[in-house]
Amino acid sequence: MAGQPYLKLEPTEKVITHVAGQIYAAYITVGRVTEGTESDWMTRSIREAIFLARTVDDSIQADSEIG
Repeated sequence: MAGQPYLKLEPTEKVITHVAGQIYAAYITVGRVTEGTESDWMTRSIREAIFLARTVDDSIQADSEIG
């Protein structure tokens, strides 16, 4: 489709996007997200997804990280 924005996410960005979406959906489900606060909650969800990813990365040594 012409004129559609093109997005190319790296694998780690895809994972963060997926997890942030799940976190954001949970906030919506429990009623935290109200009209006009969507952007704030999306930003918070992204920050929390990144924090989770960094915590996992710091806690686990993947096979590819072993020399």
